[in-house]
Amino acid sequence: MEIAGRELPDGSRWDREVIVWDAGQLRLAAGYDHTHHHGPELVFAGPSFVSCPLTFQDPVFRPPTADETARLARTLIEEPPLVVGFEADAGGTAPVSCLVAAERLDILPGLVPRHPRAGAETAPAAPDWPGPPLPTD
Repeated sequence: MEIAGRELPDGSRWDREVIVWDAGQLRLAAGYDHTHHHGPELVFAGPSFVSCPLTFQDPVFRPPTADETARLARTLIEEPPLVVGFEADAGGTAPVSCLVAAERLDILPGLVPRHPRAGAETAPAAPDWPGPPLPTD
């Protein structure tokens, strides 16, 4: 699969999830199960326009359409160096059209362990002793 003229690493990575979205970057994790780890990350540095759901599957990346380019010209002051469009399954009855405009795209390959989000509570662990507590006397 190709995005913005660059080849994505091979592998089964149909699930996508936004893991960071702020003024500095839009970071998309890829993988088939994001519970414990995810595969490569797409990092859009300096995003100036983002229109996509937080989670989606089976993205098909493509160049922006003429209508999308005109929309960005009306919305943004300067033309962004990188514009990526894609269609994806966001759980609805039809694919959703998405658009990202940014300064650049970095593709970070490899397996990334999943860390709990800041402030998230972890599930209680299973007891390490199968019976009632031992007496302490």
